[in-house]
Amino acid sequence: MNLRHEWKHRLSPADLPILRQRLRLVAKPDPHAVGGRYQIRSLYFDTPGDKALREKLDGVNDREKFRIRCYNGDTSLIHLEKKRKRDGLGCKEKALLTPAQVRATVEGDLGWMVASGQPLLQELYWKMKVQGLRPRTIVDYIREPFIYAPGNVRVTLDYDLRTGLRCVDFLDPHCVTISARDAPVILEVKWDAFLPDIIRDAVQIPGRRAAAFSKYAVCRMYD
Repeated sequence: MNLRHEWKHRLSPADLPILRQRLRLVAKPDPHAVGGRYQIRSLYFDTPGDKALREKLDGVNDREKFRIRCYNGDTSLIHLEKKRKRDGLGCKEKALLTPAQVRATVEGDLGWMVASGQPLLQELYWKMKVQGLRPRTIVDYIREPFIYAPGNVRVTLDYDLRTGLRCVDFLDPHCVTISARDAPVILEVKWDAFLPDIIRDAVQIPGRRAAAFSKYAVCRMYD
């Protein structure tokens, strides 16, 4: 399990061009980004008792969440992701999904997961069966990603957060979403063993400190 360090900072819209300019000078844009950014769509899972949401809000030390994700509306590459946080460090597991598998999951047709031979899909199957884990809401936002090879650093600027409310039709490009009002710009910095000083200095904004933030939790406020 490759645990990574992670910082999150809440920024104002006025901070965005400052950070963008600094990062362009010291880091490289993610080569997968189109025009320096991409649109992310995630479908988050939770239990009837909102286990993932409550553990996040309560700051539980060892917690996890499942989501389905694609980029720029490209449904030819969809991932199931399990994100785990422990002792302030994070890791992520992935498994590829087809559009048909996504549709089956949303509709509650789960038998195919057991026969998939993929441990992550089998784990999701049992948690959907035992814990009642189900798709809860769509979360959309724009991300500007940067990479810096030493330390395997990834820096992202996320904004224009939108919620699908109770919509779980992940494959519908016309699914109605609304802006998560007053959501800040989010700076995320992730690295392995060390964070180079050049990146540490580049992301400093006076008055901005690392703070917990969950896009899923913010979007669930609109249920």
